[in-house]
Amino acid sequence: MSAPLDLQAIFIPNDGEFFRVKLALEIAIDEVVNEPGCLRYELTEATEERFVLTERWASQEDLDKHAKGTALQDLNESLSALLAEPATFKQV
Repeated sequence: MSAPLDLQAIFIPNDGEFFRVKLALEIAIDEVVNEPGCLRYELTEATEERFVLTERWASQEDLDKHAKGTALQDLNESLSALLAEPATFKQV
């Protein structure tokens, strides 16, 4: 089994879309925290300029399943018109 993976996802909302982006992220968090292998999935920064979502997955396999799951697809669809640029992800 692989080691746990720590990630940060960064979201830059369009002007005036702070609350809609925050709501979309909160809905996704409620769903994702119950996915197998999810050890952490929470907003660690929320400002008018950006949101930082901190994630920890038990394994690469769990992260891969999450990436193909409906919760993430729904989030991406919800955010498609609300972000100034595509979300960025980095391993930490």
